[in-house]
Amino acid sequence: MIRTIAQRELRNDNAKVIDAVAAGESFVVTRNGVPVAELRPIAPRRRRFVAKADLVALGAGGPHVDLGTFRADLDHIVDQSL
Repeated sequence: MIRTIAQRELRNDNAKVIDAVAAGESFVVTRNGVPVAELRPIAPRRRRFVAKADLVALGAGGPHVDLGTFRADLDHIVDQSL
């Protein structure tokens, strides 16, 4: 729901209005009764980087890989005689 507020209310109750926007509310700001701006939450951005702790947690839930067997499988499949 979009709520209309006067410029004066935005100025006087700035912290409350911003908290409401952060909670998902949208506002149309008016000056002398004429709409001049819209305040609305922005869509969350996708994270570009994954934290090391998140990667460790993801890896901990996966299957155990025996490195010796894995290396033997690679040697069997890939020609190592270059």
